[in-house]
Amino acid sequence: MSCGFSDSGTGLASEDKKLLLERYGYDANDDFGSQSKKARRKEEKMSGRNSQQVEEVVVVQPRTTHRLLQVLAGTAKRKKLLSLKGMDVRPMMEVVKGAAFGILQAAGGCPTSLRPGRWLDLYSGTGSVGIEAISRGCSEAHFVEMDPWVVSNVLQPNLEHTGFVDASVIHTARVENFLERADKLVGKDGVFDYISVTPPYMEVDYEVLMDQIAKSPAIGENTFILVEYPSRTTMLDSCGCLEKMTDRRFGRTHLAIYGPKWAQKPRKS
Repeated sequence: MSCGFSDSGTGLASEDKKLLLERYGYDANDDFGSQSKKARRKEEKMSGRNSQQVEEVVVVQPRTTHRLLQVLAGTAKRKKLLSLKGMDVRPMMEVVKGAAFGILQAAGGCPTSLRPGRWLDLYSGTGSVGIEAISRGCSEAHFVEMDPWVVSNVLQPNLEHTGFVDASVIHTARVENFLERADKLVGKDGVFDYISVTPPYMEVDYEVLMDQIAKSPAIGENTFILVEYPSRTTMLDSCGCLEKMTDRRFGRTHLAIYGPKWAQKPRKS
């Protein structure tokens, strides 16, 4: 077989190259100096898939709200409240909220409304618990919520819708930080008469949280505390100087209420 060099001196002449390839069963029209069409298609497909995966990770779904909650009783009864779609904010169930306020009102000696006082709504989210408190007779409510978006797009609009802005104070802060500095944040009025604790179940250690609340300057000897907590969580019989008044179950949700000794029901002998 005679072989000649191309004019450039870098390889076989085109005619000789064609004859050589055909002798060994190759298609002379294929370009062996670059990727085959099949390889190129595979690479393009994989590249597109990877690009799509990156986009799926980067894209963040917009947060949206709807009006499913409502005030159960009082001056703002039946007013609808905004809540966040999905599980980012998990409001207290209305059946639990209704039971909690019924117990507090009975303990205070006034079944139709709350004894006047100040309410602290920890992990407030939508603000539905603190708003219910104002609607039922509380003079003021402090809301502690760490998510600025929830504060601006859910909590603040709910306070405006119910007309309770002037009776409210919003603290955009972590609950742990608020409790540590409560004496400086709540002003001259001191302790709260009521405290609601409705944290995201999987993000808190209840033993640590309740210990911090017990030691906080936010509670006094006449404070009532209601705590929503999940199954398989043990709540102590006391929180500081306050004793557990009741502990109820609503499906997988539990409600414990602590209060002063004078509010305890006499135990049956």
